[in-house]
Amino acid sequence: MVTAEKSLPSMNEASERDPFNNNCYGTLVDTPYKSVKLEIIDVNDFNDRIIRGYEEGYGEKDLPADLTLARSFIPAGTAALRDFSYVAPEIPEYIPENCTGCMDCVTECPDTAILGKVLAESTLEEKLQGITDPADRAMFEHQWSRTRKYYDGPKKKGQEGGRFAIIIDPSKCKGCAECVTVCDDLALKMIPKTEQNIRDIRQGHRLFKQFGPSDERYINDNLLIDMMLREKTHIYVGGAGSCAGCGEGTALRMLCSATGAKFGDQWGLVAATGCNTVYTSTYPYNPYLVPWTNSLFENAPADAMGVRARWDQLGWQDRPIWCIGGDGAMFDIGFQSLSRLLASGMNVKVFVLDTQVYSNTGGQASTSTYTGQNTKMSVHGKAIGGKQERRKEIAQIAMMHPRTYVAQTTCAHTNHFYKSVLGALEFDGPAVVCCYTTCQPEHGVADNMATDQARLAVDTRAFPMLIYDPRAGDSIKKCLSLQGNPSMKEDWFANPKTGETVDFIDFCRSEGRFAKHFDKDGNPSELLIRAKQDRLENWHILQELAGLR
Repeated sequence: MVTAEKSLPSMNEASERDPFNNNCYGTLVDTPYKSVKLEIIDVNDFNDRIIRGYEEGYGEKDLPADLTLARSFIPAGTAALRDFSYVAPEIPEYIPENCTGCMDCVTECPDTAILGKVLAESTLEEKLQGITDPADRAMFEHQWSRTRKYYDGPKKKGQEGGRFAIIIDPSKCKGCAECVTVCDDLALKMIPKTEQNIRDIRQGHRLFKQFGPSDERYINDNLLIDMMLREKTHIYVGGAGSCAGCGEGTALRMLCSATGAKFGDQWGLVAATGCNTVYTSTYPYNPYLVPWTNSLFENAPADAMGVRARWDQLGWQDRPIWCIGGDGAMFDIGFQSLSRLLASGMNVKVFVLDTQVYSNTGGQASTSTYTGQNTKMSVHGKAIGGKQERRKEIAQIAMMHPRTYVAQTTCAHTNHFYKSVLGALEFDGPAVVCCYTTCQPEHGVADNMATDQARLAVDTRAFPMLIYDPRAGDSIKKCLSLQGNPSMKEDWFANPKTGETVDFIDFCRSEGRFAKHFDKDGNPSELLIRAKQDRLENWHILQELAGLR
């Protein structure tokens, strides 16, 4: 395809163009002082010229400041070409004989660096014969396990068994080891990178991609965790510049997968300024395969309303729009814009990446910040012990808007996450999904612990899960569900094996942002005890609204 620039037709003709085309991208330049033109970007040229320039290190200095850069265009999926293999000294190794096919590692990886696939055994054997090098054939054949889920189960039903494989993409892996942490079956371990194993991993990844998509017969639509076996759900291709183990990265991947499973790539994103827009649009890399735009910190919901109105004019009512923002954008400076969106009744879905800090500006406090938390602008000092205010609860506020679907969820609770997102997509009106997303550097949490911390946040009432669906009845009690939280009728969750109760103090003890609240003997400060009471009172309110008190 040749880069083309042509005179713009009438606005009516221009509006018929479909932007859901990943091969070319256009922009309308409308001014009364000069002719209006449509600039077409050739993706192949972009990749060969611009991406290559940045990959080889001369892009910033030698490439011209052309119209694509001036207009902030980044074609879809260019981050798939980004290489992070130099970032970490270790990489996960797959141990097929231990694998159960649970898909936890594939789901929780924040960088799309682990992919899963299942093929019929006869299909696999046929494709293996096409590998001419015997060493490569043996190496790759070893990657395909016979799990009870995909192999033994179908065999018992008289069907052909499926062989399951997990593959590591070394160009996307940042060595966070979260995959190893979430694997309860010891099917992954971190190993030092060597010339030989990196060569084998790269070759295995190439072959994995060449072997085609998963066999649909082995994908269970009733198991939501299986959705990432379908290539059409890989809307977030990885290659984003997020921190190793980023909790937000996993949330965005899962959001894209759930929406992609239902709508393919026929949907769009409007994102508020924040970490998510920085690491997903570091020129010239874009991890999304759907059209998206980055709006200002304070007006992403208003921007999304405008896009929704235009799409509805074009007859695209069935194409969803997700409006994404952090707690700073949605709880604080963009709160009025969010409230206006919810009051409008427009069919826009909002996804809040709740880190409890303005991560993008160095960890400043937001109204989502917990009491006692050490942040920029609320530093823990001798006189004042961190944030003094109580946390704002966006879920309760959103529920009070007319006919609005609301959910609070985490990536650690996979089924609840997917049900929350799919429920929002099915709802014919505004929806808010607030997701707990660990920010490792600001919270003082290890790279591999985002999932564990999210689970602990739920267990300790720091971040209760909920789904509020107005279609469920004519009262809050009927519409609000706290399913998924442990010990729903109790104040705190007690481990059934040990009888030990866990509360908000235990959550604080596990993170660096609360470290100064504990003395040398591990006793919490008075402020932290008040913060614990705040979390309990919030839980009591939810219990009362749900009819559990």
